[in-house]
Amino acid sequence: MKQNFPFYNIILRCDKYHLQQINLPDGYSIVPYQVGFESDWAKLECEVGDFSDTEKATNYFTEKYLDKGNNNDILFLLNDKKQVIGSCIAWTDKRESCNINSLHWLVIDKLYQGNGFGRALCCEIMNQFYRRNQKTIYIHTQPWSWKAIFLYISLGFRLQKTDTFATYINQYSDAMEVLKVNLSTKQYNLLVLASDD
Repeated sequence: MKQNFPFYNIILRCDKYHLQQINLPDGYSIVPYQVGFESDWAKLECEVGDFSDTEKATNYFTEKYLDKGNNNDILFLLNDKKQVIGSCIAWTDKRESCNINSLHWLVIDKLYQGNGFGRALCCEIMNQFYRRNQKTIYIHTQPWSWKAIFLYISLGFRLQKTDTFATYINQYSDAMEVLKVNLSTKQYNLLVLASDD
């Protein structure tokens, strides 16, 4: 649990996305994985509370992503000092016998949040999917990532009341009850309007 937010699975899906222009400050760049970035990823994920220690996070990243051979689908945001300050992953999950495209693990260093960097990374991932003609994209998230949910909605994602992918159990109703208590009425109503059956 993070603060007042218990964990529930939230599933989002985007069926309509258009290529987006990505603007970064001078010296900033988005690059594919390079050897050693797994340590930077682990540090970022621990800072936002997704893992309890960097060793666990590094092991997870290595086993889940590096051993699969899709390193070009793991993107990192570098600041003007070439330090990793964010990451996002374009991934393929399974649903029964079908491949499902998904956006994974968006994370931005806390010092850089609120400056459009999360949007830039998401757009670069979504642009990759678009160029490969992979039009339906899923995201799995949780209630404490409500700010990111609004970002995803602004890019064309819709909350799913029943749809899901991989092994996630859709917990829309439970998650919305949590969000109703923790968000403003206006924010909550925007999430309701952005929900599909």
